[in-house]
Amino acid sequence: MNESTDNIREIPFSNFDLPDVLRRGVAETGFTACTPIQAATLPLMLAGKDVAGQAQTGTGKTAAFLLATMNHLIRAPAHPKRRLNQPRAVILAPTRELAIQIHKDAVSLGKYADLRVGVVYGGAGYESQRALFEIGVDILIGTPGRIIDYFKQNVFDLKAVQAVVLDEADRMFDLGFIKDIRYLLRQMPSPDKRLGLLFSATLSFRVTELAYEHMNNPQLVKIESDRVTADNVSQIVYHTASNEKAAALIGLLKHMDPTHKDVLVSREAGCRERPTRTIVFVNTKRAADQVWGALEANGFETAVLSGDVPQAKRMALLARFQAGELPVLVATDVAARGLHIPAVSHVFNFDLPQDAEDYVHRIGRTARAGASGDAISFACEEYAFSLPDIEKYIGHKIPVGRIDDDWLNAVLVPAVRHDSRPANLKGDARRGAGGSGATKRRSSGARPTHGKGVRRNAS
Repeated sequence: MNESTDNIREIPFSNFDLPDVLRRGVAETGFTACTPIQAATLPLMLAGKDVAGQAQTGTGKTAAFLLATMNHLIRAPAHPKRRLNQPRAVILAPTRELAIQIHKDAVSLGKYADLRVGVVYGGAGYESQRALFEIGVDILIGTPGRIIDYFKQNVFDLKAVQAVVLDEADRMFDLGFIKDIRYLLRQMPSPDKRLGLLFSATLSFRVTELAYEHMNNPQLVKIESDRVTADNVSQIVYHTASNEKAAALIGLLKHMDPTHKDVLVSREAGCRERPTRTIVFVNTKRAADQVWGALEANGFETAVLSGDVPQAKRMALLARFQAGELPVLVATDVAARGLHIPAVSHVFNFDLPQDAEDYVHRIGRTARAGASGDAISFACEEYAFSLPDIEKYIGHKIPVGRIDDDWLNAVLVPAVRHDSRPANLKGDARRGAGGSGATKRRSSGARPTHGKGVRRNAS
């Protein structure tokens, strides 16, 4: 493997020898100049070389490997005896959200290419996804579990694969998919007879070992910066008690948002911009429900994204959030990797993550593709122990902010019951966390207490 860590100057996409059908797709997508990972990997991939690439999240890896894969298929036509149920390229992703996003990007970039693109993933559409193979798929995108399921039923085979992509390879290891990945790779033509691409946020020893084993002399490309986190993410941490975090979150949002009557300049909250699209990360589903209830009662239309939300509802609420119809999304770490949501202005770590890498992945939901963003964290007595490890991992101290008492006052916090159920779709959104009467139990000085209702003033 060869390693490249040099800074890459901006290169326009017009410099690459792409087929005209891909040039049109790139132009309509709005891409003009390459990001560093695109500039470093595209020349290698377009020349037919295997690549293992590392770059921060949100830097354009998806467009790079999609263009390279489509270029390879266009310039190397399929075998004339290839059957409809034999995909020519397979793109593996660790999560269904990421698979769906890759498919969406593939459709946009390959709009004018004569390539059928299909996506399969668990949790929805078993028979409809299976039917894709009857009409034929050139590029198969999916999660390992669903792909193996269909493969073992002989719905399709992998003998005609000309290109394979592993996206978020480090996450594949984290989720225990590597045994399945190795199984699928062994069913394909040998590495010297296919284009092999691997992309990952980190190229650890186990990831590079996978590349050595299943790729053809891959070129290692690392795009690194002096900081693990993006330089255009403004970070701040507030030290607060667990039972004051909900009030602090609501107070900060109200004081940063000019649509609320009590407005301070956003810089006073340690931020550069007002919230337009906000993700609030929590560590547990129970915390997600509680935060949802508090936000809803204080006038913030909110939805919860967690592992137990059915796939159809998850896709619907993500569509609303991406469209700007839903200003706040409360999420567990199911949303921290693999989602590309444009224009996320703020990320809140309501609970500090217990893994330092998760902090980087969470705040990577903002400041994507060169934009700026704000990352605000609360260090409470339950999760503050994670802060030293996070700061060691990112290589610098996170600036500490001071919570203004005004942020904690005049916040309406609903009573939260253990059986409270959040609204995930429009139409359910305005119900109180504890039922129809929950939003009536308010006090001007109320502070949240996790699962114990509202603490009223003595008066």
